[in-house]
Amino acid sequence: MDIQILLQVIALGLIQGITEFLPISSSAHLLLPSALFGFKEQGVAFDVACHVGTLMAVMAYFRTELKGMFNDSIAYLKSRVVTPNVIMAWYLICGTIPVCIAGYFIDKYLLDQIRESAVAVIATTTVVFAVILYIADAYAVKHCNVVNENNMGFKRAMLIAISQIFAFVPGTSRSGISMIFALFCGLTRKATARYSFLLSIPLILAAGLHSGLKVMKETTESVDYLYIGIGLIVSYISAYYVIKFFIKWIEKIGMTPFVIYRLILGLILFAVLVF
Repeated sequence: MDIQILLQVIALGLIQGITEFLPISSSAHLLLPSALFGFKEQGVAFDVACHVGTLMAVMAYFRTELKGMFNDSIAYLKSRVVTPNVIMAWYLICGTIPVCIAGYFIDKYLLDQIRESAVAVIATTTVVFAVILYIADAYAVKHCNVVNENNMGFKRAMLIAISQIFAFVPGTSRSGISMIFALFCGLTRKATARYSFLLSIPLILAAGLHSGLKVMKETTESVDYLYIGIGLIVSYISAYYVIKFFIKWIEKIGMTPFVIYRLILGLILFAVLVF
Protein backbone atom coordinates (compact mmCIF):
# COMPACT_ATOMS: atom_id res chain seq x y z
CA MET A 1 0.00 0.00 0.00
CA ASP A 2 1.34 3.41 -1.01
CA ILE A 3 1.20 5.61 2.12
CA GLN A 4 1.16 8.85 0.10
CA ILE A 5 -1.82 7.72 -1.99
CA LEU A 6 -3.54 6.41 1.15
CA LEU A 7 -3.23 9.82 2.82
CA GLN A 8 -4.55 11.52 -0.32
CA VAL A 9 -7.50 9.13 -0.44
CA ILE A 10 -8.33 9.84 3.20
CA ALA A 11 -7.98 13.60 2.65
CA LEU A 12 -10.23 13.56 -0.43
CA GLY A 13 -12.82 11.41 1.36
CA LEU A 14 -12.83 13.88 4.25
CA ILE A 15 -13.14 16.84 1.90
CA GLN A 16 -16.08 15.26 0.10
CA GLY A 17 -17.82 14.25 3.31
CA ILE A 18 -17.34 17.57 5.09
CA THR A 19 -18.09 19.92 2.21
CA GLU A 20 -20.99 18.12 0.51
CA PHE A 21 -23.56 19.40 2.99
CA LEU A 22 -22.04 22.62 4.29
CA PRO A 23 -22.72 25.88 2.37
CA ILE A 24 -19.07 26.20 1.35
CA SER A 25 -18.88 24.46 -2.08
CA SER A 26 -17.47 20.96 -2.43
CA SER A 27 -16.25 21.71 -5.98
CA ALA A 28 -14.02 24.51 -4.69
CA HIS A 29 -12.47 22.24 -2.09
CA LEU A 30 -11.94 19.32 -4.46
CA LEU A 31 -10.07 21.70 -6.76
CA LEU A 32 -7.69 22.93 -4.05
CA PRO A 33 -5.75 19.70 -3.30
CA SER A 34 -4.54 19.36 -6.89
CA ALA A 35 -3.96 23.11 -7.30
CA LEU A 36 -2.06 23.61 -4.03
CA PHE A 37 -0.54 20.22 -3.20
CA GLY A 38 -0.41 18.41 -6.53
CA PHE A 39 -2.77 15.63 -5.48
CA LYS A 40 -3.26 13.02 -8.16
CA GLU A 41 -6.86 12.49 -9.28
CA GLN A 42 -8.13 9.12 -8.05
CA GLY A 43 -10.51 8.58 -10.96
CA VAL A 44 -14.24 8.65 -11.61
CA ALA A 45 -14.86 5.40 -9.73
CA PHE A 46 -13.36 6.92 -6.58
CA ASP A 47 -15.51 10.06 -6.98
CA VAL A 48 -18.62 7.88 -7.30
CA ALA A 49 -17.65 5.94 -4.16
CA CYS A 50 -17.27 9.15 -2.15
CA HIS A 51 -20.68 10.35 -3.33
CA VAL A 52 -22.15 6.99 -2.34
CA GLY A 53 -20.62 7.51 1.09
CA THR A 54 -22.29 10.90 1.50
CA LEU A 55 -25.59 9.47 0.22
CA MET A 56 -25.43 6.66 2.78
CA ALA A 57 -24.71 9.24 5.50
CA VAL A 58 -27.68 11.49 4.77
CA MET A 59 -29.99 8.50 4.38
CA ALA A 60 -28.77 7.05 7.67
CA TYR A 61 -29.35 10.34 9.49
CA PHE A 62 -32.86 10.77 8.05
CA ARG A 63 -33.73 7.08 8.15
CA THR A 64 -36.81 7.67 10.33
CA GLU A 65 -38.14 10.40 8.03
CA LEU A 66 -37.44 8.34 4.91
CA LYS A 67 -39.16 5.29 6.39
CA GLY A 68 -42.17 7.45 7.26
CA MET A 69 -42.30 8.91 3.73
CA PHE A 70 -42.11 5.47 2.16
CA ASN A 71 -44.73 3.86 4.42
CA ASP A 72 -47.18 6.78 4.20
CA SER A 73 -46.78 6.99 0.41
CA ILE A 74 -47.60 3.27 0.06
CA ALA A 75 -50.58 3.74 2.38
CA TYR A 76 -51.70 6.76 0.35
CA LEU A 77 -52.05 4.59 -2.76
CA LYS A 78 -54.70 2.58 -0.91
CA SER A 79 -56.39 5.06 1.43
CA ARG A 80 -55.74 8.42 -0.27
CA VAL A 81 -54.93 9.85 3.16
CA VAL A 82 -52.49 12.75 2.82
CA THR A 83 -49.99 13.07 5.66
CA PRO A 84 -47.00 15.44 6.13
CA ASN A 85 -44.76 12.55 5.05
CA VAL A 86 -46.64 12.16 1.78
CA ILE A 87 -46.41 15.90 1.12
CA MET A 88 -42.67 15.91 1.80
CA ALA A 89 -42.17 12.94 -0.53
CA TRP A 90 -43.96 14.86 -3.29
CA TYR A 91 -41.83 17.95 -2.60
CA LEU A 92 -38.65 15.91 -3.04
CA ILE A 93 -39.86 14.15 -6.20
CA CYS A 94 -41.35 17.21 -7.90
CA GLY A 95 -38.39 19.40 -6.95
CA THR A 96 -35.81 16.94 -8.24
CA ILE A 97 -37.25 16.41 -11.75
CA PRO A 98 -36.49 19.90 -13.18
CA VAL A 99 -33.00 19.88 -11.64
CA CYS A 100 -32.21 16.49 -13.21
CA ILE A 101 -33.46 17.71 -16.61
CA ALA A 102 -31.29 20.83 -16.35
CA GLY A 103 -28.35 18.70 -15.24
CA TYR A 104 -28.69 16.42 -18.27
CA PHE A 105 -28.48 19.31 -20.74
CA ILE A 106 -25.70 21.09 -18.85
CA ASP A 107 -23.65 17.89 -18.73
CA LYS A 108 -24.22 17.30 -22.44
CA TYR A 109 -23.70 20.80 -23.84
CA LEU A 110 -22.07 23.16 -21.32
CA LEU A 111 -19.89 21.16 -18.92
CA ASP A 112 -16.69 21.36 -20.99
CA GLN A 113 -17.01 25.15 -21.37
CA ILE A 114 -17.56 25.55 -17.63
CA ARG A 115 -14.51 23.40 -16.81
CA GLU A 116 -12.21 25.44 -19.05
CA SER A 117 -12.33 28.38 -16.64
CA ALA A 118 -13.08 26.38 -13.49
CA VAL A 119 -10.68 28.12 -11.09
CA ALA A 120 -11.75 31.63 -12.09
CA VAL A 121 -15.44 30.73 -11.93
CA ILE A 122 -15.14 28.98 -8.58
CA ALA A 123 -13.12 31.84 -7.04
CA THR A 124 -15.72 34.37 -8.16
CA THR A 125 -18.81 32.40 -7.15
CA THR A 126 -17.27 31.46 -3.80
CA VAL A 127 -17.00 35.15 -2.90
CA VAL A 128 -20.24 36.34 -4.52
CA PHE A 129 -22.40 33.70 -2.86
CA ALA A 130 -20.67 34.30 0.48
CA VAL A 131 -22.08 37.83 0.38
CA ILE A 132 -25.54 36.59 -0.69
CA LEU A 133 -25.53 33.97 2.08
CA TYR A 134 -24.77 36.71 4.62
CA ILE A 135 -27.62 38.85 3.30
CA ALA A 136 -30.03 35.89 3.41
CA ASP A 137 -29.09 35.05 7.00
CA ALA A 138 -29.43 38.69 8.06
CA TYR A 139 -32.84 38.77 6.37
CA ALA A 140 -33.89 35.67 8.32
CA VAL A 141 -32.85 37.22 11.64
CA LYS A 142 -34.55 40.54 10.88
CA HIS A 143 -37.83 38.92 9.83
CA CYS A 144 -37.78 36.30 12.62
CA ASN A 145 -38.25 33.37 10.23
CA VAL A 146 -40.73 30.85 11.66
CA VAL A 147 -41.65 28.61 8.70
CA ASN A 148 -40.55 24.97 8.97
CA GLU A 149 -40.32 22.17 6.41
CA ASN A 150 -43.78 20.85 7.31
CA ASN A 151 -45.73 24.07 6.69
CA MET A 152 -43.75 25.84 3.98
CA GLY A 153 -46.25 25.06 1.21
CA PHE A 154 -45.75 23.84 -2.35
CA LYS A 155 -44.55 27.14 -3.88
CA ARG A 156 -41.79 27.66 -1.33
CA ALA A 157 -40.75 24.01 -1.54
CA MET A 158 -40.47 24.09 -5.33
CA LEU A 159 -38.64 27.42 -5.42
CA ILE A 160 -36.03 26.14 -2.97
CA ALA A 161 -35.68 22.83 -4.80
CA ILE A 162 -35.39 24.36 -8.27
CA SER A 163 -32.82 26.88 -6.99
CA GLN A 164 -30.37 23.96 -6.93
CA ILE A 165 -29.98 24.40 -10.69
CA PHE A 166 -27.64 27.31 -9.88
CA ALA A 167 -25.34 24.79 -8.21
CA PHE A 168 -24.22 23.53 -11.63
CA VAL A 169 -22.10 26.69 -11.70
CA PRO A 170 -18.92 25.56 -9.91
CA GLY A 171 -18.31 27.15 -6.53
CA THR A 172 -21.97 27.99 -5.87
CA SER A 173 -22.64 25.04 -3.51
CA ARG A 174 -25.84 23.04 -3.80
CA SER A 175 -26.52 23.22 -0.10
CA GLY A 176 -25.52 26.88 -0.06
CA ILE A 177 -27.92 28.01 -2.77
CA SER A 178 -30.83 25.97 -1.40
CA MET A 179 -30.23 27.43 2.06
CA ILE A 180 -30.10 30.96 0.66
CA PHE A 181 -33.47 30.54 -1.03
CA ALA A 182 -34.93 28.80 2.03
CA LEU A 183 -33.91 31.67 4.30
CA PHE A 184 -35.39 34.23 1.90
CA CYS A 185 -38.58 32.11 1.85
CA GLY A 186 -38.98 32.46 5.59
CA LEU A 187 -37.72 29.08 6.82
CA THR A 188 -35.93 28.84 10.15
CA ARG A 189 -32.23 28.01 10.04
CA LYS A 190 -32.87 24.47 11.28
CA ALA A 191 -35.68 23.87 8.77
CA THR A 192 -33.45 25.34 6.07
CA ALA A 193 -30.73 22.79 6.86
CA ARG A 194 -33.10 19.84 7.17
CA TYR A 195 -34.89 20.53 3.87
CA SER A 196 -31.61 21.18 2.05
CA PHE A 197 -30.21 17.86 3.26
CA LEU A 198 -33.38 15.96 2.34
CA LEU A 199 -33.28 17.52 -1.14
CA SER A 200 -29.75 16.19 -1.59
CA ILE A 201 -30.85 12.55 -1.37
CA PRO A 202 -32.53 12.14 -4.79
CA LEU A 203 -29.97 14.41 -6.46
CA ILE A 204 -26.92 12.56 -5.12
CA LEU A 205 -28.62 9.28 -6.05
CA ALA A 206 -29.32 10.50 -9.61
CA ALA A 207 -25.79 11.91 -10.02
CA GLY A 208 -24.28 8.73 -8.63
CA LEU A 209 -26.24 6.53 -11.03
CA HIS A 210 -25.31 8.77 -13.95
CA SER A 211 -21.60 8.73 -13.07
CA GLY A 212 -21.70 5.01 -12.27
CA LEU A 213 -23.09 4.21 -15.72
CA LYS A 214 -20.34 6.34 -17.26
CA VAL A 215 -17.72 4.40 -15.33
CA MET A 216 -19.09 1.05 -16.55
CA LYS A 217 -19.44 2.16 -20.17
CA GLU A 218 -16.47 4.43 -20.80
CA THR A 219 -13.68 4.01 -18.27
CA THR A 220 -10.57 1.99 -19.03
CA GLU A 221 -8.87 2.85 -15.73
CA SER A 222 -7.84 0.12 -13.31
CA VAL A 223 -9.91 0.20 -10.14
CA ASP A 224 -8.28 -0.17 -6.72
CA TYR A 225 -11.15 -1.38 -4.57
CA LEU A 226 -9.20 -0.92 -1.32
CA TYR A 227 -8.78 2.82 -1.87
CA ILE A 228 -12.35 3.11 -3.14
CA GLY A 229 -13.61 1.39 0.01
CA ILE A 230 -11.54 3.68 2.24
CA GLY A 231 -12.84 6.76 0.42
CA LEU A 232 -16.43 5.58 0.82
CA ILE A 233 -16.04 4.88 4.56
CA VAL A 234 -14.25 8.17 5.28
CA SER A 235 -16.79 10.22 3.32
CA TYR A 236 -19.66 8.40 5.05
CA ILE A 237 -18.40 8.98 8.60
CA SER A 238 -17.39 12.61 8.04
CA ALA A 239 -20.64 13.47 6.22
CA TYR A 240 -22.82 11.87 8.90
CA TYR A 241 -21.28 13.90 11.72
CA VAL A 242 -21.29 17.11 9.66
CA ILE A 243 -25.05 16.71 9.15
CA LYS A 244 -25.61 15.88 12.82
CA PHE A 245 -23.68 18.83 14.23
CA PHE A 246 -24.77 21.34 11.59
CA ILE A 247 -28.46 20.75 12.35
CA LYS A 248 -27.76 20.81 16.09
CA TRP A 249 -25.82 24.07 16.11
CA ILE A 250 -27.05 26.11 13.14
CA GLU A 251 -29.69 28.03 15.12
CA LYS A 252 -26.98 29.20 17.52
CA ILE A 253 -24.06 29.91 15.21
CA GLY A 254 -25.92 31.11 12.11
CA MET A 255 -24.30 31.36 8.67
CA THR A 256 -21.62 33.96 9.48
CA PRO A 257 -18.78 31.43 10.11
CA PHE A 258 -19.42 29.90 6.67
CA VAL A 259 -19.58 33.36 5.06
CA ILE A 260 -16.17 34.24 6.49
CA TYR A 261 -14.77 30.87 5.48
CA ARG A 262 -16.03 31.28 1.90
CA LEU A 263 -14.47 34.74 1.64
CA ILE A 264 -11.10 33.40 2.81
CA LEU A 265 -11.37 30.42 0.45
CA GLY A 266 -12.21 32.74 -2.46
CA LEU A 267 -9.15 34.88 -1.75
CA ILE A 268 -6.95 31.75 -1.68
CA LEU A 269 -8.35 30.68 -5.06
CA PHE A 270 -7.72 34.12 -6.54
CA ALA A 271 -4.15 33.86 -5.22
CA VAL A 272 -3.81 30.47 -6.97
CA LEU A 273 -4.92 32.16 -10.21
CA VAL A 274 -2.39 34.97 -9.88
CA PHE A 275 0.61 32.95 -8.75
